[in-house]
Amino acid sequence: MKTHQFEVLVVGAGGAGLMAGLYASRTAKTAIISKLYPTRSHTGAAQGGVGAALGSSEEDHPEWHTYDTVKGSDYLGDQDAIEFMCEEAVAAVYELEHMGLPFDRTPEGKISQRPFGGHTNNVTGKPVMRACHAADRTGHMILQTLYQQCIKNNVTFFDEYQVVDLLMTNGKAAGVVAIEIATGEMHVFQAKAVIFATGGHGRIWEITSNAYAYTGDGVAITLRRGIPAEDMEFFQFHPTGIYKLGILITEGVRGEGGILINGKGERFMEKYAPTVKDLASRDVISRAIYMEVRDGNGVNGKNYVYLDVRPESVNHYAALDGRKRPDGSPFVVTGEEILSKLPDIVDFCRVYLGVDPITQPMPIQPTAHYAMGGIPTNQFGEVKKDENKTIIPGLYAAGECACVSVHGANRLGTNSLLDIIVFGKHAGLRAAEFSKGADFQPLPADPTAFAQAQFEGFLKGDGRENAFDIAMEMKKVMFDDMGIFRSGKGMQNALEKVRELKERFKHVRVQDTGKIFNMDLINAWELGNLLDLAEVTTVSALARTESRGGHSREDYPSRDDQNWLKHTFAWVNETGKIELKYQPVTITKYQPKARVY
Repeated sequence: MKTHQFEVLVVGAGGAGLMAGLYASRTAKTAIISKLYPTRSHTGAAQGGVGAALGSSEEDHPEWHTYDTVKGSDYLGDQDAIEFMCEEAVAAVYELEHMGLPFDRTPEGKISQRPFGGHTNNVTGKPVMRACHAADRTGHMILQTLYQQCIKNNVTFFDEYQVVDLLMTNGKAAGVVAIEIATGEMHVFQAKAVIFATGGHGRIWEITSNAYAYTGDGVAITLRRGIPAEDMEFFQFHPTGIYKLGILITEGVRGEGGILINGKGERFMEKYAPTVKDLASRDVISRAIYMEVRDGNGVNGKNYVYLDVRPESVNHYAALDGRKRPDGSPFVVTGEEILSKLPDIVDFCRVYLGVDPITQPMPIQPTAHYAMGGIPTNQFGEVKKDENKTIIPGLYAAGECACVSVHGANRLGTNSLLDIIVFGKHAGLRAAEFSKGADFQPLPADPTAFAQAQFEGFLKGDGRENAFDIAMEMKKVMFDDMGIFRSGKGMQNALEKVRELKERFKHVRVQDTGKIFNMDLINAWELGNLLDLAEVTTVSALARTESRGGHSREDYPSRDDQNWLKHTFAWVNETGKIELKYQPVTITKYQPKARVY
């Protein structure tokens, strides 16, 4: 067992982790631990843009961004945190620009912005250009820029280390336990402050845009240490994933004029969102696609529709909508413009589908995309240990693994990249500040015992079950019964199946018994995380007898503000049973009302 000591320790090297590490490192000795090489983190897959009311091409205001985020959250987002994020957004984007991030530019040299679903001019209700972008690889550019800045700032990196446990002493964070993947050795990291930035858990579902590494590690680890998970029933299905593969086709395609077409050749979003049409929020469009398919309007009778960004289609519908450029000229695009603004999307479709988006429509279906729930925090990244907002000293979380809650029941497009840069920054600043006046907490007598026990189980199991089979069964039942539409009966079936799979999981034995790059062992442990989170997600969803945002119940189709304007907090108690408590939503300016797009 090797030991290390740092003032601030960041777990995860995506956008949130790098942002936290960068800002913490300015005043504290900081290390970042990542299961991947940092620039392979999932932030690199984010395509369309980061939301900020810069007003580069047309009038926009942080207040408008705030309202759109509250509305997009189906009024479950905490409005004080949302106001904070949207006000911080403008400065955060300019900070990235000054660090060297190569945003696309307007002819005048300003940061270019494009429309995105749910972003509106609050006076006219029409779409507004708010997404700051670097072609369709904005997340990749953020990741590269922040990694370079962290290297410049002498942040210490431990790449390809899998964190498997959180150490706490006297109710305070003391450090983490990690496995060095290359050697199989256990390492203990002692720290004054620990920041989790481990991303989401979309691998619970069968069709997902999430990377294989997105296995909910941070939320699962903290659950096992008595820390609750907040709003786990809310998971976003992005409307435009590549058919069967789930690989994301950015909302930026619709921002550039793309249109959703059903199997009859009809533009169908006019029925569901008559004002903003194809630029409605993600939950609205995902449900619309599901209903079109259910009504027999899928392409060739199958469960997909088309996303059409062919210039002739874009220009036709832009003329019908009366869409204009910021200078008042008609909105007209060419194939060359589409290729220059969406190069990765064009490549994805050509490679994976054999479809050229410049001349052919793209087959798409909703894909499991983003976790609104996670480790409960305030706007400074401080982790809350209960529904009374009690803070755990020295423990922080940021990014998709955290629940601030700014996304509520449904995240607005571009707010994920905004979330990581704003709350990653403030988690880093607050952790560094905390570490100045804090002492290192003493470590447990045997700090690796809990982690060792978990892994020994996979090496000594009876081998009656196969981890791959369990994973496939979990993903299928969760996609079928805990997907875009849910019902009490279906969710109960999913819960029973997940609990059955958890029992079978106890009999898994890995084939690889070596130490060097034993991904068989790591993947089995990750599956345990996903099973735990699948159960918590389903229990939380069954209890919420309403439809709101990403949680849409066919047996309770209406939103119920009287009884359910509150956040779910879920604990796993010592016997393994899940307990639920609730916390009221923070409302400052915007009282709940019906969402109309």
